[in-house]
Amino acid sequence: MEDIEDLLIGSGGGAPPGFRLPINTVGLNPKNKPIPNGRNTTAKLSQIQDPLAPLSHKVPGTQTIYIKTFGCSHNQSDSEYMAGQLSAFGYPLSDNPEEADLWLINTCTVKSPSQSAMDTLIAKGKGARKPLVVAGCVPQGSRDLKELEGVSIVGVQQIDRVVEIVEETLKGHEVRLLSRKTLPALDLPKVRKNKFVEILPINVGCLGACTYCKTKHARGHLGSYTIDSLVGRVKSVVADGVKEIWLSSEDTGAYGRDIGVNLPILLNAIVAELPPSASTMLRIGMTNPPFILEHLKEIAEVLRHPCVYSFLHVPVQSGSDTVLTAMNREYTVSEFKTVVDTLTELVPGMQIATDIICGFPGETDEDFTQTLSLIKEYKFSQVHISQFYPRPGTPAARMKKVPSTVVKKRSRELTSTFEAFAPYVAMEGRVERIWITDIATDGTHLVGHTKGYVQVLVAAPESMLGTSAIVKITSVGRWSVFGEVIETIPHINDKSASTNENRSQEKCFPGANSCETCACSTSPETCACGPESCGGQATSEECAVTKNAVLLDHWNSRNPIGWLLRKRKNHVEKQVEDEIGLRSQNKQEQAQGCLSDWGFVDRALLGGMLMSFVTIVALLVHLGFRIMSSN
Repeated sequence: MEDIEDLLIGSGGGAPPGFRLPINTVGLNPKNKPIPNGRNTTAKLSQIQDPLAPLSHKVPGTQTIYIKTFGCSHNQSDSEYMAGQLSAFGYPLSDNPEEADLWLINTCTVKSPSQSAMDTLIAKGKGARKPLVVAGCVPQGSRDLKELEGVSIVGVQQIDRVVEIVEETLKGHEVRLLSRKTLPALDLPKVRKNKFVEILPINVGCLGACTYCKTKHARGHLGSYTIDSLVGRVKSVVADGVKEIWLSSEDTGAYGRDIGVNLPILLNAIVAELPPSASTMLRIGMTNPPFILEHLKEIAEVLRHPCVYSFLHVPVQSGSDTVLTAMNREYTVSEFKTVVDTLTELVPGMQIATDIICGFPGETDEDFTQTLSLIKEYKFSQVHISQFYPRPGTPAARMKKVPSTVVKKRSRELTSTFEAFAPYVAMEGRVERIWITDIATDGTHLVGHTKGYVQVLVAAPESMLGTSAIVKITSVGRWSVFGEVIETIPHINDKSASTNENRSQEKCFPGANSCETCACSTSPETCACGPESCGGQATSEECAVTKNAVLLDHWNSRNPIGWLLRKRKNHVEKQVEDEIGLRSQNKQEQAQGCLSDWGFVDRALLGGMLMSFVTIVALLVHLGFRIMSSN
């Protein structure tokens, strides 16, 4: 079936994101009805079934939807947006495919196993006679696949139309929406897989042309969201209680090059909106080396910020320049090392993850040895190792392949080398701040992360989800460490504090590895916890200051006259003072301090109130004398 795009009636406009369009404005093909004039003719409006006809045994909008997601965090975000829209229109969501009335499968085209799993799931759904909607990179990049026959398709930039597609599919129609020139809105309804984690796509597509990559066929050329739209989304999710924001992209480093900005500008704009207490953390997504080389110092400065995880995913793919050239990766091994060395030097506790492809076409034993040497030299704590999979339609699929036995042998050797590292052994006994956002697969521990994004498992009640804590690392493993909670860090409402001009006088919480810059300050200064407690060397007593360091109060909230004055319409903002400093003063000093900051209008209003009071008293006294004299 040929792609069927929107058949808009009248002015050619569509409905706003998240709103249903009338049935006759969606290009569709009713199943079991022939399409006249061959594949290139879209369905006529006369073929569309009566929307009032009883097409289902269930009331429309009440059918249960099962959503299965393959692939990257960007795909996960797309699924969360689609789930949010479906839920907003009343569709129940279920993790049980058997009880669902329709399956929505969000696909990944990076590797053959992911697409094979998709094929299996589609076949299973067809066998169970489930209505199917397929989304993601597979249908977008390979729309003529045989496996996609008889199912509805939603493109990667059409996720805001998912409600329409689901409704039509449930009525027995096959719908395909694939082409669009604008990006979906960021403020669509969303159902997060983890309510404490917001996956925020900052752009789609990339500027690269890697010879093995199929994702470019699906996601296309670089398209960046504006800084204002991204900052607006950040404000919204922080207010919604999100504790981690993951910036997602096919290549984070390329952000903004199509709209005249760059990644450091975006990162600084986002960081400015994060709570000064670091109750919400930012994680920067995967970035290829070429586009961050010119911004390394600026990115390092952001990674040092207490509200940003000191972690970055930088794929190298191979330790051989010859292989990198064949991959068309547009950087050398030396340039990759420059990225790693610079960030490691400038960012305390920096953690870098990377990717390796084993057995790329033309890879020799010498090429593989160079890759092995690179991994041994840096001993990365995280390495994603995969065998080369030829993706149809890519240049690498036509290159001479390395024998599969050789590819598997190299993959095993590289994996064995990597797993022999003990990257976290030095952490045992250290004290770290962690952010707790998930439950471990064992169902017993909670999952937190240090500022370097090292996974810490703690035995704690679920009520600690979404909080931050100071922990002592009690033991270490290959993939994570175990910690004992010393104390929980209270999170206050930082909104008013973040707008206070005198931020340098506020206190901040220590980061796990660095206290170089307070989150509430615009310039470097000594952190409130003191240099002794930074770098994970603090004792519980030394870090106890964090428990009450940012409790805020205002004397006027306890002063009736001050409260009345601050209620006037032309008042702009409240005075915010540090509770710790206030407690060291007596009430008289507080009143004097408050009055000394009053301007002319404040004093005039107070004087007017006092004059009114005196006048009323005088009138009452005069009235009393007159009554007495008349008697």
